[in-house]
Amino acid sequence: MVGSILAGLAQGFWFLVLARAVQGLGMGTLMPLSQTIIGDIIPPRQRGKHQAIMGAVFGVTSIAGPLVGGLVTDHLGRRWLFCLTLPVGVAAFAFILKSLHLEKASQHASVDYAGILTLTPGLVLALLATTWGGGDFVWTSPVILGMYALGAVFLIAFVIIETKVEEPLLPMHLLLRPIVALSVAASFAIAVAMFGSIIYIPVYAQGVMGVCATNSGMILVPQSVAMIITSIIVGLLISKTGRYKPFLILGGIMLIIGYGLLAALEYGDTQLHLTLAMIVIGLGLGLSMQVHTLIVQNAVARRELAPATAAIQFFRNIGSTIGTAVLGTVMTTSMSSSIATQIQALPAEQLAQLQASGGGVSTSDLENAVLDPSALDQLPSFLVAPIRMGMSDAMHMVFLTAIPFVAAALILSLFIKHVPLRETIESADELAAQPGADAAAELGGTGSEPPELHARTGPISVIDPEQDAAQEGDSTRSAGREPVPSSER
Repeated sequence: MVGSILAGLAQGFWFLVLARAVQGLGMGTLMPLSQTIIGDIIPPRQRGKHQAIMGAVFGVTSIAGPLVGGLVTDHLGRRWLFCLTLPVGVAAFAFILKSLHLEKASQHASVDYAGILTLTPGLVLALLATTWGGGDFVWTSPVILGMYALGAVFLIAFVIIETKVEEPLLPMHLLLRPIVALSVAASFAIAVAMFGSIIYIPVYAQGVMGVCATNSGMILVPQSVAMIITSIIVGLLISKTGRYKPFLILGGIMLIIGYGLLAALEYGDTQLHLTLAMIVIGLGLGLSMQVHTLIVQNAVARRELAPATAAIQFFRNIGSTIGTAVLGTVMTTSMSSSIATQIQALPAEQLAQLQASGGGVSTSDLENAVLDPSALDQLPSFLVAPIRMGMSDAMHMVFLTAIPFVAAALILSLFIKHVPLRETIESADELAAQPGADAAAELGGTGSEPPELHARTGPISVIDPEQDAAQEGDSTRSAGREPVPSSER
């Protein structure tokens, strides 16, 4: 909320960048924690339907965000975009304070400052080089090559640091496990596809089809609805069957088909063609987006749940950022040449008229006009179609660039080993290490399990920790024993 306030008050570009960084700090905290809390209280076998709800919420907000954003941009201005999120933040903050009561256990923790100070500049340098390359600077310029080299040095230093610190920002030993590594990489690739569609389909609708900002926000509704419905159904099916790999494979296939349909779009195609492609992409995202988190959480011990969830969320965020930068670079580098080619194909009399008007219009003016209706209206009418056709050619390259990423996600998913989803929160090793586990095993597990073990392996129920502790205290006092504090339990 602080970041939203700062962004709404920003008077310049770099202050807005700072405000967005503050927002990123808050989002980087909330997103992995929400998934970690679910993993901490719900066994993997039952977790699919809960993560389906998370996916549905994400889908609803991905509809509401562009739609509301388009309306606000058209009628009120961009500052109101940030102010409108504050009531939602206040409501969420109040709900968390009132309702979120989790067990607490004191433990020593240290912050990996060295990891933060090497990872952050490494990523920023790599992303800026990717964004500026081919536009502001040629790819072989000393600036771009130097930024990539310095970014690589920081990232290599980060990896070395993470292998030596006590509590690493990104535990490397988790990434050495094949299931985790494959899931993280596939999640990265799917994030590229997801945000590539969320960001660049509205750009296509505005630049090629000529819709306004409000309607370009609504254009994503079919994709989001398909993703919501599929996400819920898949979550329920995973909880019922315990199978998840078929959904990953089918999701990857659907994403490849969807992006193939996007790449096949041409100037003059109806919105029906675009809608069909979006629905197919939405089905693919709903089949696979939430599943990789479930796979990783099922493959690690409960004590590793938080760093494992944060790791997959981290690479998903990096995928969305890198994907946006890479696809944006492809669009900007392709757009000027594509528009110029289309203008050169104009009839001779129109080219002569353009020259007679003072040498024509600069390439930068044409690129700026393609997403600015007011600027486009100032140009000669015969330039509108070539500009939109050039934009269509550029977007064709953008969608083609995304196909290798979704293909990589499918290939990686094929190699993910299926591990049966646990019915318990803890892994088998953690259950075996619990006090009383040996005695329960000797008794054959016939009703003589300790209360704690039975509660964790029995049917899923919502238990109030305070009420649970009070009940246990009553029972232990009646037996002449002192209750065990919750932190020791």
